[in-house]
Amino acid sequence: MQSSSIKAFMNLRLPAPGSSGFTDSEVGLRRQWVNCRSSRRTSGSIACRVESNGDGGVENRSTSHSPSPSSSSFLSRSHTYALLKQQMEVAAKSEDYKEAARIRDSIKLFEDEEPVLRLRRSMKEAILDERFKDAARYRDELKEIAPHSLLKCSSDATTLGIRVQVRSVYIEGRSQPSKGQYFFAYRIRITNRSDRPVQLLRRHWIITDANGRTENFWGIGVVGEQPVILPGTGFEYSSACPLSTPSGRMEGDFEMIHVDKVGSPSFNVTIAPFSLALLGDDDGDTI
Repeated sequence: MQSSSIKAFMNLRLPAPGSSGFTDSEVGLRRQWVNCRSSRRTSGSIACRVESNGDGGVENRSTSHSPSPSSSSFLSRSHTYALLKQQMEVAAKSEDYKEAARIRDSIKLFEDEEPVLRLRRSMKEAILDERFKDAARYRDELKEIAPHSLLKCSSDATTLGIRVQVRSVYIEGRSQPSKGQYFFAYRIRITNRSDRPVQLLRRHWIITDANGRTENFWGIGVVGEQPVILPGTGFEYSSACPLSTPSGRMEGDFEMIHVDKVGSPSFNVTIAPFSLALLGDDDGDTI
């Protein structure tokens, strides 16, 4: 039996160029497309966290901040939720369906009563009803108990005509909550909307867990490549990041260079912040 979270990542979709919808994807897929039409190259590999896999120039620095009591309480509840989901999967695999049903009901009760999910629902309803003062109050409560919960599991930013889109998902089948190991996959699409060809030289990631511990990673290229991206084309790949907490965030930049002129200076392309979240994003998705 394949875990639902892995199936979800197999169907993980990124916005198509020029749209807010989502298009095809596959774990480990790296694709170069021309004029937004598929010309596929696939690979079965996933470059894990660590994008610091010895391909050069990697450095790691970390800082730590003490989480607030309310934030610690949220982490504890998230850990319990992850354990329940794991236990339900184990019960289902062993065909102990009575136990699986019992745990399923516990999970449903958790989802109904979890303050973060309740506040998200309340904030969404307040916005729809134009009760913006209430919405602001719910937002501030969310910031206090779960700082990462207001950040979506996707981001979209454009720098000098280079668009970077990201989507993350929690991979339940690769996680081990009992050991404090939470596995997140993410998919990146880079689209060249400028009129000059560019090459991706290096990457820089800033990864922050729910305890406020921040790590920086630098490396050469992505998934073993330094792709040249022509105007009107793009490059897409998947990777992953393990965390020791049920949520966190990632952001960073790609160092690129224009390759149509010798001696062109390099420039940084922003990867906007996105959430790594067991509970999904603020649209209520638990993927």
